[in-house]
Amino acid sequence: MKIAVVAPSNTLQREAAERVQAIADRRGDCELVFHAQCFLSDGHFAGADGQRLAALREVMADPSVDAMWFARGGYGSNRIAEAALADLPQAAASKLYLGYSDSGFLLAGFHRAGLKVAHGPMPRDILRDGGEAAVSRSLDWLVRRDRSALEPDIQAPAFAFNLTVLSCLLGTPLELDLAGAELLLEEVSEHHYRIDRAMFHVTASANVRAVARIRLGRVGDILANDPVWGGDELAIVEDWCARSGIAFGGRADIGHDAANRVVPFGGEIS
Repeated sequence: MKIAVVAPSNTLQREAAERVQAIADRRGDCELVFHAQCFLSDGHFAGADGQRLAALREVMADPSVDAMWFARGGYGSNRIAEAALADLPQAAASKLYLGYSDSGFLLAGFHRAGLKVAHGPMPRDILRDGGEAAVSRSLDWLVRRDRSALEPDIQAPAFAFNLTVLSCLLGTPLELDLAGAELLLEEVSEHHYRIDRAMFHVTASANVRAVARIRLGRVGDILANDPVWGGDELAIVEDWCARSGIAFGGRADIGHDAANRVVPFGGEIS
């Protein structure tokens, strides 16, 4: 199986690429290729918008590539997502696309366009504590569809997003149909008031109100509120679900950490 890594948002550290390449080499069951664009730098981004888009489209059109693995999160994939969806090359439909965090913009748009996508750990996660397990989990699923890599308690077709990313993509051409689905949310490095504000917007959406239930993954590195918020992220999400008539299904095993699990969009992917 040939897996190509591209960076639609921020630059990938070479240390991360080398360590992930070593894992793939030891496995011997896949060919892992890091596109040169992953290591470009243009201000905030892994290359200018045009460079990131060109790499994405090049790999999408390459019939020898079986899966595209997004290198890392950060910010920037939304800037090229609509263009990436224009006149999809025929080979794009045969691939699987894996990532999370900022990559959620692409995952949403790609799923809407009929491509096979999944939320899951990315190469950059190798730099986290326990990162080798996270990277191996994604490779286990990409190569073997190992069910042990999946979030274990999904009860309906599911979608997983960073809360801020989902809030931003609602109402755009990237928005996907969530009716009847299980919606898993996670967040990192935000204040409680920002989490509350994002939940207001997300749960006000008629599309989101049609989900089967919302579950909350881990919310890490919460920034200090001034004044103190007076509750936690679980209370915020439960409150907005109750206000909006959305079932709350408890916690989910996803997040910006090495324990992050794979969630195939819309159900199992063969």
